[in-house]
Amino acid sequence: MSGQEIRVVEAAIRGRGVEWEIDPTLDRIASLADILGHPQKMYPVVHIAGTNGKSSTARMIDALLRARNLRTGRYTSPELSQMRERICVDGVPLSEERFIEVYRELEPYLEIVDAKAGRLSFFEVLTAMAYAAFADAPVDVAVIETGLGGTWDATNVADGTVAVITPISLDHTEYLGPDVETIAGEKAGIIKPGATAVLAQQPLPAAEVLVRRAAEAGATVAREGLEFGVLHRELAMGGQLLQLKGLKGVYEDVFLPLYGAHQAGNAALALAAVEALTAGDEPLGDELVRQAFAEVSSPGRLEVLRRGPTVIVDAAHNPGGMEATVEAVTEAFGFTRLIAVVAVMGDKDVDTILELLEPIVEELVVTRNSSPRSMDAAELAERAEGPFGAERVHVAERLDDAIDMAMGLADQGDELGSGVLITGSVVTVGDARTLLKADR
Repeated sequence: MSGQEIRVVEAAIRGRGVEWEIDPTLDRIASLADILGHPQKMYPVVHIAGTNGKSSTARMIDALLRARNLRTGRYTSPELSQMRERICVDGVPLSEERFIEVYRELEPYLEIVDAKAGRLSFFEVLTAMAYAAFADAPVDVAVIETGLGGTWDATNVADGTVAVITPISLDHTEYLGPDVETIAGEKAGIIKPGATAVLAQQPLPAAEVLVRRAAEAGATVAREGLEFGVLHRELAMGGQLLQLKGLKGVYEDVFLPLYGAHQAGNAALALAAVEALTAGDEPLGDELVRQAFAEVSSPGRLEVLRRGPTVIVDAAHNPGGMEATVEAVTEAFGFTRLIAVVAVMGDKDVDTILELLEPIVEELVVTRNSSPRSMDAAELAERAEGPFGAERVHVAERLDDAIDMAMGLADQGDELGSGVLITGSVVTVGDARTLLKADR
């Protein structure tokens, strides 16, 4: 019955609305946490906010902590295929049975808060489930990714011992503000008194906001490029070889099986975060760091699913993410003919995303993904004709047809030099991974 019941539970959670809308209050989630006995206070928390790179950084932090023989909880969003992917213990998603059990344990309390403080949202329920599951495990450390923003994000009922801010750029401007300075102010809300703030390199207006918030909170600041960072990186088979400067030492010959300078930066952030969480001045140890990073994966982030032609999926869905993706594809793959399959959400900066893609893409196949927010394929094609020209744009109403079309177009070139990039949204990537049976 678990297969049927998991669908019932997921439908009940999804019935509480959509996760990308911010209602600027923590009253409901705080009320629920109070009833549950504040599970989020039962373990140290590494809290992660930012525009891009949060999930990859969370996975790297998780890997480093588990390499230190610590039991971890990891909460990330959105999922690629299954809701329970968001809540992991020791790197493994909750089983269907455990996911159902956690929901059923919380269900009576959800109803109390619904009646008392207003209906809990989709994301608030999942956040409470994660905190409760981690307390029950119990975990030694929880790695928590914000859903949207920071100050008013449901995860912010926790007080992070370490607050990590990944690169900030423009996204969700209708909710977070029109410029990086305003967005940084919202994300800076996860920096709590006495914490350590580990900051990626940022646009100057964002950096000023974050450092000011840290000073006001009495937090220790560690900045990429100053207190820690990537000293050297070079391409390696299946990824890159790094020299990383942490807060407590320099780590040589660290292999990271992910592509792009942005992932190297995420690795430096993760390393600094774990060092900040660790007592004493001793470095983590080269072998431990090498082992942890060598085992890192980040599904849907420049993930190679097939060869001949090479098929890559990448979840870039805003200009900052697409810029990093374009740089990484150019550096790591050197395609002579690249076909892109793109499906995007209608509320994104579609024109900039397409403009960034155009220089590296020979032909473009536009389509839509399974989300109701997905832009109509015909509208996307019309938008794409500006940078690409009509002759380079192809339309497929369904993603499976779009992938088939792209594979056919790629086959017209040199097999070794041809590739297909499927991108534009986390949902697009999740759908493509399912179609291409990436998890089987």
